[in-house]
Amino acid sequence: MPYVENRIIHDADAHTMEPPEWLDEFGSRAVVEYAQAHFSIGDNDKVFGEIETCRALQADPEFRAGAEDEVMLRKNYRAPGAWDPSDRSEALDFMGFTSQLVFPSMPNTLLEEMEHSAPAELTYETAGAANRAQIAFCAHDPRLLPVAYLPLQDLELAGPCAEEAIEAGAAALLIPNRMPANHAHSHIGFDPVWARAQVARIPVVMHVATPDLVMPPQHRNNGLPPEPDFHGGGENFRSVSYMAISSAPVQALSMLIFDGVLERHPDLRIGIIELGAVWVPSFLRQLEAAFEAFERHEQRLQKLSIRPSDYLRRQVRVTPYPTEPTRWIIENSHPDICMFSSDFPHVEGGRNPLRRFDNEVQALSADVQDRFFRHNFEDLMGSALDLKALALA
Repeated sequence: MPYVENRIIHDADAHTMEPPEWLDEFGSRAVVEYAQAHFSIGDNDKVFGEIETCRALQADPEFRAGAEDEVMLRKNYRAPGAWDPSDRSEALDFMGFTSQLVFPSMPNTLLEEMEHSAPAELTYETAGAANRAQIAFCAHDPRLLPVAYLPLQDLELAGPCAEEAIEAGAAALLIPNRMPANHAHSHIGFDPVWARAQVARIPVVMHVATPDLVMPPQHRNNGLPPEPDFHGGGENFRSVSYMAISSAPVQALSMLIFDGVLERHPDLRIGIIELGAVWVPSFLRQLEAAFEAFERHEQRLQKLSIRPSDYLRRQVRVTPYPTEPTRWIIENSHPDICMFSSDFPHVEGGRNPLRRFDNEVQALSADVQDRFFRHNFEDLMGSALDLKALALA
């Protein structure tokens, strides 16, 4: 019996769990060596350190026999289809989602760090390899929608990287939510990239990366014993990190709106994924407050044809965490903004995200619930989501 039955629900946030050899087939020696050196899997890492144990489990017939019953309970490398594409199709049968937007796990954090520390040519070469691997993983099943990473490190190299990914079959372009080192997300030099995504009718998305990109690591030096994260170790987020998680996407969205990117590309869609949504109502109000305060003095604001908050309602889609007050967020923002996500197979998504979200939105109208579970995602994905192919799959 599938986890989701007799409903059309799209999953706006799912992941691959990459083994150490993930890039070997797709990257140059320089890329593979850099990735291995800068994203090593150590014995003390509670997530990535169990890969060899999980290889044996995934080959064990008895363990595999329980995959359907435990599809939402097994996490990270223990999850069915964590890195094997044929297993992932079967796992999606067990889950019952109509489609999944599939993000990488390790490569996106590696690449976001590379944008601030590695030569641009190597960053884009690594992105190309990671994107080819992600697209190959999803290629056999139209329900699996591959996310390709687009570094914003270099104004000249971003365009070819985006073009290669789109031509290869990327369903979305993932850009860093952290500010690029030398320019804004909204730099006019990126306009050809946004235009290309708009023509292809695929979204540009942001996704949470490493905790130290949310808050500087010194916040942990508080003189107290360290707190465990979701995984029982030190890899992921804690309460203080969550409090700052919206700062980067708020900055990026503010620039994309006020600097006219969404004005110049009205059909471009932006997805804000696994960065929470409880900040959305106040951000809508803050956009309007900023506009009222500065419109008389700033030409860029005078060029906007609609209210700043209307760009967000028209073009931006956001995934709440299952622990957030989704009903309150929708009621105090707009029903076209929020989307369902599972974060499969990551621990943070929880064991029963559907129940959590159903409980949150059950008091809302059937139309609003359909927007949350289905239609807002379909609007985000545009032509990358082939509903006819999905119906036949």
